[in-house]
Amino acid sequence: MFLKTHRVRKDDKEHIYYSLGESLRVSRSRVTQRTVLHLGELNTTQVDRWQRTIATIHEDGQRHQMRLFTDREGQAPEAGDVAEVILSSLLLRRPRRFGDAWAGCKLWEELGLRAFWQQALGEERGQVPWAKVVELLAVNRLCAPRSELSIHEKWFPQTAMDLLLDTDASVAEKDRLYRCLDRMLAHKEGLERHLAEKWRDLFGASFDVLLYDLTSTYFEGEAVEVDKARRGYSRDHRPDCEQILLAVVVTPEGFPLSYEVLPGNVRDEKTLESALQTIESKYGKARRIWVFDRGVASEANLQTLRERGAQYVVGTPRQRLKEYEQRLLSGDWQKISKEVQVQLLPEGPETFVLARSADRAKKEEAMRWRQVRGLMGDLVRLRRAIRRGQLKDPDKILMRVGRLQERWPRGWPYVEVHWQ
Repeated sequence: MFLKTHRVRKDDKEHIYYSLGESLRVSRSRVTQRTVLHLGELNTTQVDRWQRTIATIHEDGQRHQMRLFTDREGQAPEAGDVAEVILSSLLLRRPRRFGDAWAGCKLWEELGLRAFWQQALGEERGQVPWAKVVELLAVNRLCAPRSELSIHEKWFPQTAMDLLLDTDASVAEKDRLYRCLDRMLAHKEGLERHLAEKWRDLFGASFDVLLYDLTSTYFEGEAVEVDKARRGYSRDHRPDCEQILLAVVVTPEGFPLSYEVLPGNVRDEKTLESALQTIESKYGKARRIWVFDRGVASEANLQTLRERGAQYVVGTPRQRLKEYEQRLLSGDWQKISKEVQVQLLPEGPETFVLARSADRAKKEEAMRWRQVRGLMGDLVRLRRAIRRGQLKDPDKILMRVGRLQERWPRGWPYVEVHWQ
């Protein structure tokens, strides 16, 4: 063990904090340090006493009794509440995390979420108040995101959440954790409004710029109890599985304003109208700027935004790029930063923007070269197998070539394959 100092400068004054640490060997070549106890600010006398205590703990093969926090002469003061401890007999049992869990609970309270859920779920029957179960789930997501089963089996027993929530282990029963999520869903809109108000009060957010995007998650199995599970365009490259869509509206800072769960076979461009109505019903109509990718940018959606008085920054559909390709390639570039150049092309009420990033170009070049090198290596190995007579059937050779084309799709356009 050792005494470690931490120096913090605040209000032009330096503060020195101490912690008790120990070195742990995690492998043959790596030793890491672990904090055992935070001691706070200590005066000189207290530092000396801790150093003597640590020195005593390090003595091997001796049962040495030492008085903790005595004076410099080593004599215990005359007091009825002084106890002498044999350090070699001390054992550390069931250490639990407290600091991060306490910070999570404090943040939960400061944001008014404890009062919100007590009011929302106060009438719900249960052995443990459901508001405490919600707080447990949220603090876990903040400190160490895990599944509900992992919270029940591992995370909760390792923390002081039972003390912080003033309850017992029944708050973390796995069935109760799963059922709590169903009870929270009914208060989705109220929670979104509450969080948006807090976000506005704390940071002065105006919600003038909103980012809209979709993702998907798929189900293994038949998903017979999921009404919205459908087969559709799979972003996870699993067209064989049924899926659902998740539509999310966030601020540029990443704060989620709203989300919606949609059937898995809904096309991206068909989802924007619902998001517009949701945002306008909660935050009113305003001249907002919407940002989304080309999958949502249909002409009908853009016309809807114009009619609502909104502005937009969207990805241009690929079929329209050919209309402006020559004009953009021959236009003048404007340098807006060290690495980025843009070209503007006004077209009626809209302006097309073509951006060129040096860093992005280097990244894409490295990605292409990785594909090309991988493809060439596999082609060389295939050629060697043919020359050695390991592959003789032309049909099997063509099948191998087809698999290489599927494996290296970005590198395939840069090679030519001649069959002899």
